[in-house]
Amino acid sequence: MALRTGGSALRLGFDVGGTKVALALGDEAGGVLGRQRIAFPGTGRPRDDVGQMLEAARALLAKHGATFADLAGVGLALPGPMDAEAGRVLSPPNLPGWHDVAIADWVAEATGAPVATENDADAAALAEWRHGAARGAEHAVFLTMSTGVGAGLVLGGRVHRGRAGAGEVGHAPVEWEGEACACGLRGCLEAYVGGAAWARRLRRLAPDGGRVVELAGSKGAVTPEHLVAAAGEGDPFALAELERWNTYLARGIAWIEMALSPDVVVLGTIARAAADLCLGPVRRLVAEQTWGLGGGPRIVAGELGDDLPDRAALAVAEFAVERAAAS
Repeated sequence: MALRTGGSALRLGFDVGGTKVALALGDEAGGVLGRQRIAFPGTGRPRDDVGQMLEAARALLAKHGATFADLAGVGLALPGPMDAEAGRVLSPPNLPGWHDVAIADWVAEATGAPVATENDADAAALAEWRHGAARGAEHAVFLTMSTGVGAGLVLGGRVHRGRAGAGEVGHAPVEWEGEACACGLRGCLEAYVGGAAWARRLRRLAPDGGRVVELAGSKGAVTPEHLVAAAGEGDPFALAELERWNTYLARGIAWIEMALSPDVVVLGTIARAAADLCLGPVRRLVAEQTWGLGGGPRIVAGELGDDLPDRAALAVAEFAVERAAAS
């Protein structure tokens, strides 16, 4: 179908995760005009999930006196594995029922706007490379440890997707026959440093009456955020768990360093929130586990913070606008 570009200046971005969807409305100068957060619908029926996301987008646009007809481009930052060029989500472990979903076509049909898709970690890497902690780097890796674990790769100043979607470091093994992972394998990095897996472990192991459970209110409500807060207070259980988490994160970064030798590794989500407690130990452990090729990468916390999902999704929307203008 022919997609309308017209004189519209608005960009719409969706950052889709296993538990939530961040929507952002932006202008042609790169500013964020509005944002909204909804729970990921998770119906198990991709068409219904996308339909609910589009309804939330209509509501966000309406708040600004706009409709889909005012959009110059739409960007979708999505979990892998996916085919970004074709705009298809293949079979992400954290999106139940999403198997070979032609989401770009669906969103284009609904909005009439050019649509681009990108792996969520790649979109985040692009945002941090353009606007955040990786500015000026030629080779940058962004690591996210939210529901799952992924790496966004900007190599030689371009997003690197590989043959069939690069950056799935969350499913690289860090233990043989280790913890079960949502992908069906065992011993994956995600099973040790991913937010969902860590929360399940903490709810199982956090001591009754301990500071972590006290902060959470109940054992079943414990999250990594409570663990980090307790570690900051010096709680022994929390400090031991954080040391374990740092150790596995360092294994993943060491693997990245030996394979890609980036200038900088930017840490998001949990690591950014606990930067004071994890950056020093992780840097030391990575140095011990690598040859220090060229001095090793800078390991830093992300700078975009809570704005990252919006900036990442809008960066993909800008690509949709640029691609439409060039065609």
